[in-house]
Amino acid sequence: MDIVLNETEIRIIGALIEKELTTPEYYPLSLNALTNACNQKSNRNPVVSYDESSVENGLKSLAEKGLVKEMHAGSRVTKYIHSLLDLYDLSGQETAILCEMMLRGPQTAGELRSRADRMAKIENLEEAEKTLQSLMEHEPPLVIKLPRQTGRKESRYMHLLSDMPLERSAVEAPAEISNETILRLEEEMTKLRAELDELKQAFEKFSAQF
Repeated sequence: MDIVLNETEIRIIGALIEKELTTPEYYPLSLNALTNACNQKSNRNPVVSYDESSVENGLKSLAEKGLVKEMHAGSRVTKYIHSLLDLYDLSGQETAILCEMMLRGPQTAGELRSRADRMAKIENLEEAEKTLQSLMEHEPPLVIKLPRQTGRKESRYMHLLSDMPLERSAVEAPAEISNETILRLEEEMTKLRAELDELKQAFEKFSAQF
């Protein structure tokens, strides 16, 4: 099942997963607690300022997609849990890394390893990379490796739960286009240098006649 979410829905699911894994004693979350979790300044990028109405609308949409459930047992206040694992068979490490991408956006394997470790133990960078590979090979794919940015040594990874239908092809295209462009420019530069050398030689021969 291919899930497509908007930014608010992604933040809500990310916050629910994070609180379940880091503070299980306070999980499930009330609407107020969830709104605060979405808006908190730590472990978030970007920092947002949702009101309860926006979060409530996001919860209704997520419930329709089978990603959120209401809980009423033992409390007069409605509380919410995520049901991501009802749809996707994910390990603790996979869930934590996917959650980090939901909360902070694209990151390197090293960043994901250090940040997701608070939710699920990730022993080293190799384990983080294996987890990312598993998420990329998931059916449907849940993560993609972005083309390495100029000036950066490591590639970043991003989740594929966004509501932008062209996002998958768009993030893959730059690497291919860039490589083709570079090759074409190198070929043109070689030709121009050869032509310039020929012009210099012709000019030298012409000058030698006087």
